[in-house]
This record gives sequence, structure tokens and C-alpha cells, in this order.
Amino acid sequence: MARAKLPRSPSEGKAGPGDTPAGAAAPEEPHGLSPLLPARGGGSVGSDVGQRVQVEFYVNENTFKERLKLFFIKNQRSSLRIRLFNFSLKLLTCLLYIVRVLLDNPDQGIGCWGCEKYNYTFNGSSSEFHWAPILWVERKMALWVIQVIVATISFLETMLLIYLSYKGNIWEQIFHVSFVLEMINTLPFIITVFWPPLRNLFIPVFLNCWLAKHALENMINDFHRAILRTQSAMFNQVLILFCTLLCLVFTGTCGIQHLERAGGNLNLLTSFYFCIVTFSTVGFGDVTPKIWPSQLLVVILICVTLVVLPLQFEELVYLWMERQKSGGNYSRHRARTEKHVVLCVSSLKIDLLMDFLNEFYAHPRLQQDYYVVILCPSEMDVQVRRVLQIPLWSQRVIYLQGSALKDQDLMRAKMDNGEACFILSSRNEVDRTAADHQTILRAWAVKDFAPNCPLYVQILKPENKFHVKFADHVVCEEECKYAMLALNCICPATSTLITLLVHTSRGQEGQESPEQWQRMYGRCSGNEVYHIRMGDSKFFREYEGKSFTYAAFHAHKKYGVCLIGLKREENKSILLNPGPRHILAASDTCFYINITKEENSAFIFKQEEKQKRRGLAGQALYEGPSRLPVHSIIASMVAMDLQNTDCRPSQGGIGGDGSKLTLPTENGSGSRRPSIAPVLELADSSALLPCDLLSDQSEDEVTPSDDEGLSVVEYVKGYPPNSPYIGSSPTLCHLLPVKAPFCCLRLDKGCKHNSYEDAKAYGFKNKLIIVSAETAGNGLYNFIVPLRAYYRSRRELNPIVLLLDNKPDHHFLEAICCFPMVYYMEGSVDNLDSLLQCGIIYADNLVVVDKESTMSAEEDYMADAKTIVNVQTMFRLFPSLSITTELTHPSNMRFMQFRAKDSYSLALSKLEKQERENGSNLAFMFRLPFAAGRVFSISMLDTLLYQSFVKDYMITITRLLLGLDTTPGSGYLCAMKVTEDDLWIRTYGRLFQKLCSSSAEIPIGIYRTECHVFSSEPHDVRAQSQISVNMEDCEDTREAKGPWSTRAASGSGSTHGRHGGSADPVEHPVLRRKSLQWARKLSRKSTKQVGKAPVATDWITQQRLSLYRRSERQELSELVKNRMKHLGLPTTGYEDVANLTASDVMNRVNLGYLQDEMNDHHQNTLSYVLINPPPDTRLEPNDIVYLIRSDPLAHVASSSQSRKSSCSNKLSSCNPETRDETQL
Repeated sequence: MARAKLPRSPSEGKAGPGDTPAGAAAPEEPHGLSPLLPARGGGSVGSDVGQRVQVEFYVNENTFKERLKLFFIKNQRSSLRIRLFNFSLKLLTCLLYIVRVLLDNPDQGIGCWGCEKYNYTFNGSSSEFHWAPILWVERKMALWVIQVIVATISFLETMLLIYLSYKGNIWEQIFHVSFVLEMINTLPFIITVFWPPLRNLFIPVFLNCWLAKHALENMINDFHRAILRTQSAMFNQVLILFCTLLCLVFTGTCGIQHLERAGGNLNLLTSFYFCIVTFSTVGFGDVTPKIWPSQLLVVILICVTLVVLPLQFEELVYLWMERQKSGGNYSRHRARTEKHVVLCVSSLKIDLLMDFLNEFYAHPRLQQDYYVVILCPSEMDVQVRRVLQIPLWSQRVIYLQGSALKDQDLMRAKMDNGEACFILSSRNEVDRTAADHQTILRAWAVKDFAPNCPLYVQILKPENKFHVKFADHVVCEEECKYAMLALNCICPATSTLITLLVHTSRGQEGQESPEQWQRMYGRCSGNEVYHIRMGDSKFFREYEGKSFTYAAFHAHKKYGVCLIGLKREENKSILLNPGPRHILAASDTCFYINITKEENSAFIFKQEEKQKRRGLAGQALYEGPSRLPVHSIIASMVAMDLQNTDCRPSQGGIGGDGSKLTLPTENGSGSRRPSIAPVLELADSSALLPCDLLSDQSEDEVTPSDDEGLSVVEYVKGYPPNSPYIGSSPTLCHLLPVKAPFCCLRLDKGCKHNSYEDAKAYGFKNKLIIVSAETAGNGLYNFIVPLRAYYRSRRELNPIVLLLDNKPDHHFLEAICCFPMVYYMEGSVDNLDSLLQCGIIYADNLVVVDKESTMSAEEDYMADAKTIVNVQTMFRLFPSLSITTELTHPSNMRFMQFRAKDSYSLALSKLEKQERENGSNLAFMFRLPFAAGRVFSISMLDTLLYQSFVKDYMITITRLLLGLDTTPGSGYLCAMKVTEDDLWIRTYGRLFQKLCSSSAEIPIGIYRTECHVFSSEPHDVRAQSQISVNMEDCEDTREAKGPWSTRAASGSGSTHGRHGGSADPVEHPVLRRKSLQWARKLSRKSTKQVGKAPVATDWITQQRLSLYRRSERQELSELVKNRMKHLGLPTTGYEDVANLTASDVMNRVNLGYLQDEMNDHHQNTLSYVLINPPPDTRLEPNDIVYLIRSDPLAHVASSSQSRKSSCSNKLSSCNPETRDETQL
């Protein structure tokens, strides 16, 4: 209770109320009150002027007892000093006892102080003994004085503490063990002061060791309270156990030694040896107590030990188990001497843990220098515990159970000493917004506790991104996901391309496989993005002062590296392909794609120089099939034969036709290889094709569409007026001149503005892109923006239909109503009527987005079950449709296009397991759906955040490639298709030169589709069967280069292409217009070889039987047509596999999407991505090349007249049928 001290005011004794002393100035403050006084007296202000009372408040009672209690007990720091002093006194008494024992000699006689001394001997044959050696000891005068002083101090301190801690029950304190021991060890010494004969009386001072143990426990508790730290309970328990054992041994040693003065007369060392042997249950028997008091003491000590120690060990084991669950602490000494990063997650799954560890420790520097501390609020599960017990991880990974919102747990993880903190969201939560809120709070807590620790934050929804903009690196999952899925529709397998780039790979995957495509695909997957300062680079140093395009081509030609962008020293923005007008400087930071970084590369020039002297550089590279060099870590060390194009310009450049890859007329005939214009060191504006942005308007003016109806809607270019969330990057897009009313955005319902109720009524010229999603989240906005970006030609814009389970809100409709040809419809992907109404039969691409409601399941990996089954159903109902599926778990991609008895899929499964055992981070890369870009999981992009720790530019480059950010002067990702007419270029290196010299575009990879026959028999038998099938099939599908509507006369049995009859996709068994006739021919062909290859006969029989399963396809076709009639939709647009148009089949085969649905055991094509292939890689028909095209707005120096003429020439050479791809 607070007590106020009210001293008399000085003014009361000198002047009355209202009086002012003579000579004193009137007070300036109102009513004469000083503002320095802590309080004011009671009563009215006017009547109490001059009565100033100073009031002092006390936190505690102002009594002598309370002040003593505050000093001795309540105050942590002073109490700590008192307990430390008490602990020192107890240790001093034990030390004085040992000194007294060492100075005592029973042979000189035993007796009281001042009495006659007698010698007592023990007779071993008799059980009788004398009590005098036990009761009396020899104590020197100086020693007695010291012991009396120490005992007096201890006694007074004990009585004072008893007085201060008295709470009404005196007997409870008197009979307390510590008080009894204090009285036994101190009171006899005080009595000897007044009764001298008792000065030699034995006093068991060694029992003070137990009081010292008690004082030590209290001292440690006060110490932790004083410094406001919580020490590990494990440490306290171990300390208590150690002190207990020490006290037991010390008590036994001193007690037995003293009692044996009347028996065997043991010294301290022998007694200590006996106690250790006895307590350890060894019991040699060489030393034994001789008299019954010492024997009784041994029995008592053993009983006490059997009771006390098990209790202590039980508590210790319990704390050890709890520590194993919570993880304990990260040592501060280790935090100061070693580097560590902290991983904060809501729940730790084994897949997330292994992805993080494999990617983080993929860099050799991190393996040796960094520890990983995991801070997770949940208990470690069995799988994670098993992994962390592996020696590879047990020495590097430390698991702490705790919350990032608690400073104590952040202190345990030594967050303030951490090199980085990764905060990951729980994507398996049903409420993803709540998961983001938890992530935001964790980021705030870490920033508040350790403001200097770099933050790497993963956010699920884009609208929550601005809350963590203070973080050093932020990855928004839905932004990247939707942008990647959008690019998948116009640049096939963009998801695979980006995934391979952001994963750390050795480039050794699949190198032992017998399949050529697996070796090439695995080797190229090792390419990653690296950076280096140009002045320090051997790759690019020689190109200082030259154009970016020149450096990119010659670096690829000489070293096999692909220069994709740079960053100026004075500008922090990264520019992808800044164009030929950008001149390189020594201070530029270059970003390039290569198998490994330059610092780890070996440069071998001797063989290359010899080839240059002989004039034979590169000629042998064009004779054989494409292959990857394995003799060097550099992608290619050989020069290309470009007919000395570096020294003289070519006459057959882009010419007047404006087509990039047009065959030069000068070298169009004869055996000599056509030449390509050289890449200029400095930009020549007349030698560059005009940009698409500037040619877009003239495109629309020169070639208006006559089939579009009455009028053509004019689009404008501008920034979207309404962004659905804060933090979206502004992108210049194609927009409507006037916002569309909300009613016009509904695809399946007419309104007062138009009466269209189905996709066919709109009369779209381009195929639809359908997106199936559960809700119209803000992330879906990022699907639309890349498809409506300003650098996309108006002729390439595909209508977008959003198939939503739930109706979108007005904020989302307000954001998308300004984009042209964007519609929505309520429906589900598992409803056939919804798919038909949204125009799936007119669609080119269907994107199935993972639903939030299905991301969590009782069994984790069952979250994708519904999506996989629905997609498989759509594959059978609409086999010509390109379907891109998002899955929650990457391991489930093996169920996409699942074939139970396909031996090739089983072989790929074995290859995946083998690569996983070899330590590959991309074991799933050889799965056909992933290689072709038909399946994607957002968890694959988790490595993007992990790589940013070493490569802080990876997030920026990825966002530029995906079109999420548009930096002025930076290029964008697009694709172009290689046709039969473009094969005169022959190799990827020559294509690189052609693109750099004509349009200043940088190729970064190839999306290749190959014809493949998957079967279960040995390779040689399969090859024979494959040839026989294709030979017969060629008679029916002979017209490879002619029009599809007419057929050429069948007479020749040779095949086209370079793959032994299966290279041309049009000559494929999937086109069975005469299936029964083909089967009969196949049967006759197989009977000739029945004696030679019985296994081949069985395989051909399966092929023949599969043709008669066509009835299943007909049933599915009838089902779809009946539903269309029921819905009032025209059925003319729906075609089954047998009636597909040739162009549709060709397009599907080229893109790798068409499957042979009538044959459950054989798939006909496979597709894969080659990142930065070597310059000598052969180009194949229908290859799709990934390009980084320069920014159309970067350079607009040329006049509009020259642009219009160039654009008209370019349009005259374009093929209007391939509107989705860049013209070659």
C-alpha cells in the first residue's frame, strides 16, 4: 500500500494564505502555483493560493522491514548479490572442514578443549568401539576463530531472512530443511564461544554443501531474472543433477571418514574411493566400513541415492524429450562465429523442406559456411525428424519449435545474427488470405526484432504484397502463376522453361539414358542465369564499345553462352535485350545463360586455333545429327562456318521481302550453303526490321479483315485505368476505347447491347483461351495483362473466357472491362454443359487452375485427385484441345495422361527414381507432361525465392520474362516457329546470327516436338515395326508438302524427313482416314515376319485390335453432340479424332498436345525444352524458338513513312494462317 510523505511547505511558516513576503516578486504563474511542484493541495484554487504542498509517492511501504525485504528478496540484482555471498560462505565452510580434517591427527590424543587427551585403538576382532573419536576432534585456535565468524554471519543472515519472509506460520519456517541444517552448522559454534570445553566438539559442517546447492539454484534463478533472459531448463536440470551427485559423494566421503576414526581410521582419499565404487555399484570390497555407525550411514546414503537420483534422471529425460520437440536453442557462440539463415514456416512438410535444403545447399559455398535454423510453431513430424537425423543434414539443420511473433523464440534462433530470414506461406491452407495475414505478421515481427536481417518473403495473394514491400525480396505466388500460365498459351512450355532456369542443376541428368532426347534435354536443363561485370569477364570483355546484339551473337558463337541482359552501373534497372543501339561499357553487369558461371569454366583454345589455321573450323559439325559436346564445361568451344560473313556483308539479308528467315535469292540454288548477313558492331537503323508496335497500326490499316462483319472495333494502347490491387506494375496494353458494360462481359447471356449467347455467334477469328478457376481473384488479372500487352500484335489477340465457379465481384469486373475480347461465365470444369457453353470446341487452349478449396485434403497428395480425373475426361472428350493443368503437388504429375500398361512410362518412372537417388533436384523433369509444358505446380517456383539469396537478380529477371514488370528499354519473351522453308539455316548458331542481324532478337532456347512410338518390346523389334507401319501409312498420307484438301498419287514408298519415316508429323498413324484398309495392310505386312519376330506380331496385333475400339470414341462424340443439341448449340464445330482437319492435327502434333486416344498403349509425340542449345544443334521442322525481343518503344528514330513501307513488305510475306506465332 502506497504511503504518502507530506512535508511541511516552506511557505507555511513565513506567510499566511494569500500573503507575499516583503521584497519578493509576485509569482508569474497563474494563482501563484509553481509548475515544478509534483502535486497541488486540496481545496479550491482561488482560496488556496500560496499553500503549496509537495507530495512524494513510494512504490513500496516506507518501513524499515519493507526496505530490507526490497533489498534482500524483491530486488533481483541486490538479491543476486546476497545469494552469491551466501553461496560463497557455504563453500568456505566446506573448505574449512577439509582443512580441519587434514590438520587433525587422532594419534596425538582425543579429548575436549583443555582436557587430558587419550589415545583410542580399535580391535578388529571385536565389535565394540569408543565414541570419543567420533564426538571430539582436534581444532586449531585460528581455525576455530574463522569458523565461529563464518557461523555467526550465516546465523544472523538466516534469522534476518526468516524475519523478512515471515507470513504468519512460524513453525513452517522453523521445520524447513534448510533452516534445520543452518542451526546444526552454526548454533554449536556460537555456543562454544561461551563454553570453551566444547570447542573441540565435532560439528557436521560438511552438510553445508546442501545449503550451497540450494543457494546456487536460487542464485541462477535470480541471475536470469536480473538479465531478463530465459536459460534452457535443460541446463538447469543438468546442473541440479550434477550438484546432487556431488553433494551425495561429498557427504558420504566426509561422513564415513569421520565415523571410521573409531574404526579403520580412513583418510579422505580412501573414503572418496569407497563412495565412488559403492555408488557406481561396482563394489570391489577392498575397502569396507568397520563399525556399525559407518555401515548404517552407507545404507542410508544408498537408500537416499536410489530415491533422489531416479527422480532427477526422470526430470532430465522429460526435459530432453521436450527439448527434442522444441529444438532447444541456437548457440550464440556459434551464431557469432558461423553464418546461419532462419526459415520461418507455419507447418513444415517434407517436400518443402527437401526443396529448400536441396536448392539452398546446391551452391558449394553455402554447404561449408551456412547453417539452417528452422523456426516452426508445430511439432516436428516423423518424416521431417527422420530426414534431419541423416548425417548430411543433422550437422547443418537445427529445428526449433517456436513462433516468430515471440521475441524469446527469435532470440533462441539468434535472428539478429542471421544472414537472412525466409518466411514462407502455407499454401495448403483453405483460407489463403488468412495464411497471408500470418506471413505478414511474421515479417513485421522479424523486422521489428532484427531490422538489419534481410527478409525473403513469400506471399500467396497479390493484394497482400504491399504490406511487406519493405522486405528485400518478395515473391507473389498468384502473380507468377497466372502470368506463367498465360504465356504457356502463346509460348508453349514457358512454365517448363522458367522452372528449369530457376532450379540449380548439374546438367548431368539423363546422360546415361539410351534415349537421345533425354540426354540432350537433361544436358540443356543445366543452364542457369549468371552475372558478371563486363570488365572482369573473359566472355564479354572484348566486346566493350560494341553493340549488345553483336556481343550476344559472338559470345554464343565463341563460348556457347547466351547474353540476355545487362544493368548499367548508374541505373539499377535490369534490361533484357536492350537492342543493337545499346553500346556495352566495362562497368556494365552482364546477365547470361550458361551451364555454369564463368568463374568455374575452363577455357580451351588450342584445338580451336588449330582448326582456324587449317580452315576447317566447324565443317564437321553439320554432317552428323545434333549432339551436345561433353569434353568441356563450356556449351561449345568451336567456331561456326558462316562463309566468312564476319568480313563481308551478305547480299541476301532481309532484302525487300522483310521476312526474317527468308532464303537469300543469291545463294538459293546450288550446293553452296546460303550466307547470312553479319551482325554489325554498331547499330544500323536501316538494317533492322521495324518493331511490331509501330507496325501494328499499319497492319490494321493495310489488311483490314473482310470476314469480321460490319465494323472493326478499334483498340487503343494505354495503361489499364483500374488495377484490382495495390502494387501491380503498370503495363501498356491493348484497351477498348470505351469500357464495356458489365452485362456485355457475360459470354453465355445476351443483353440489350448484343444478343450473342454462345462463342460461335461472336465470330471470333482467333481461337479461344479458356481459364477455369474457382474464383475471380486479383491474381487472375495477371493472366489477362500479358495476353493484352502492347507488344502483342492485334492480329494475335485471342479471346479469353473465364470459366468461374463463383460469380466475380464488381471490383474485378471493373478491372477487366477495359480489355478487348475478355468474357466470363459461371460454370465448372467438371460440368460438360459449362464447357460447351463457354465454347470449348472453338478453343485452342484450356488452362485448369488449381482450386483453393481442394488444396487441402485428409491425405496430402489426394488434393489433386479431382483435377486429374477431370482433365483426363476432357482429354478423351476433346482430344484436339491443348490443356495446361496446375497441380498442388508436383509428384502427382505422373498421373497426367496416365497409361497403366505403358512400358515407356514405367521406364521414365525408373529413370526418375534413379535421378532422385543420384541427388538431382529435378528428378521429375523427364515426365512427359512436364517436359511438354502441360502440367505445372506453383511449388516448383519456391526455388526462385531460395536462389535469390545467392542471385539477388533472379526475381527481377523472372518477372521481366513473364511480363509482370515492364522496364523501359527492356525486352520481352515471345516465340517463333521454324517451318520447312526455314531449314536452309540448318543450325541454331546460324539462326542466332540471322535473328541478331535482321531483327535484333536473342534466342534463348527451343521447344522441340518429335514423333515417337512407345512400346513394350525391345528396341530393335520396335524399330522394325515402326518402319513398316510408317511405310504403309505413307501411302495414305503422302501429301506432306502439298495442300491437305487434295491428295497426291500414291506411288512412292519413301518417307520424308530425317527420322526414318516418322520425322514429318503429317505422316503419322494418328491420321487414320482409311483405318480398316490400313489395318489390313498392316496385317499382311506382319504375316511376312511372323517367323522372324513373334514379339512384333503380338505388338501389331494389339495395334490392330485397338483400331476396333473406335466405338468408344464414337460414343463420346455422340454424347457431346447430344448435349450440344440439348443446349441449342450448333454441332458443326465439334469433330472427333477421325474427322479432324489436317491443319488442326498438324498444329496439335507440332505443339505436342495431341494424343492417340484410340490407342491406350502408345503415344505418338513427345515435346521438350532445350535451353541455350549449342550452336551446332540442328534445327528440326516445327521447332518453336524462344526469343527475347527488344522493347518496341525503346527506339523510334526511323520515320513513319519508312516504317509503313517496311511493314507492308513484311505483311506481304506473312502467312495469315499461322497467326499465333511470329512469322519466320
